[in-house]
Amino acid sequence: MDATFVTTPEIQTLLDRVAGVDSKDGDKRMKAIMRDLVEAMMTVIARYDVSEDEVWGAVTYIQGAAAAGELGLLMPGVGLEHFLDLFMDAKDAEQGKLGGTPRTIEGPLYVEGAPIVESGANLTVDADDTDTLYMTGRLIGPDGEAVTDGLVHVWHADSRGFYSHFDPTHEQTPFNNRRRLKIAPDGSYAFQSKMPSGYSVPPGGASDRLMKLLGRHGNRPAHVHFFIEAPGYCQLTTQINFGDDPFAADDFAFATREGLLPIPNRQGDSAHIAFDFHLQRADAADEEAFSTRKRLAVEPTEPVKETA
Repeated sequence: MDATFVTTPEIQTLLDRVAGVDSKDGDKRMKAIMRDLVEAMMTVIARYDVSEDEVWGAVTYIQGAAAAGELGLLMPGVGLEHFLDLFMDAKDAEQGKLGGTPRTIEGPLYVEGAPIVESGANLTVDADDTDTLYMTGRLIGPDGEAVTDGLVHVWHADSRGFYSHFDPTHEQTPFNNRRRLKIAPDGSYAFQSKMPSGYSVPPGGASDRLMKLLGRHGNRPAHVHFFIEAPGYCQLTTQINFGDDPFAADDFAFATREGLLPIPNRQGDSAHIAFDFHLQRADAADEEAFSTRKRLAVEPTEPVKETA
């Protein structure tokens, strides 16, 4: 049996019925997408002679990954989140929007509601016996102008590779290593925090099992995530990977992109990174907005502790 089986009249009729092609109700675009998606899965089953046990094994795997909260890891791990970045880049290029700081994956660990603080704040609340990171830079528009209004969202892991609100030890203070920085009047931003560490997907979890089947690892380099929002400019989702991390050139999540690999200037017990963000001008209000992706939302339950 080969993939031509899917082209037979019986299967094509089945696909039409699955997608509700003959019904006047429903959404035309969704009908077309569903038909193509199911046909692609049927083609894979026929081409590789996938057994019934393997199909239901895949269903069980996906259900388990969802229950463990790992679908957000699988999306970047199989390259789909990076593909979306490349696809959006290509659409930008078609519209003549070239240049600017590269976008790259958001990942699954953003938390809405982080405190808004002045530029120069300390992101780290909890004690962490590691070096201090100092990061500074400017926000620059397409004509070289300083971007002076808006917010820089910053979030990263601690030195164990754990994120607040997702820490398996439940030891971190809410919003540790998470803040929304006001852009300074001169278009600059700055913060300090304790150096994050790279990390791997949960050992033995769904992502880890898939990576092993593919002969790949599940490691990420040390990195810092950013959202940039400013009136009149395209919202930017990006992150920097530390260029001296051993996994910087082999990130399981495919987040490494040219222009996003600064090497920290390490001096004693501190490290310094200077990094400017170059924004594109928005042509419509929706380009300034965040995607509608579902994200964890947390309300602060007590005043945020600030540290010097």
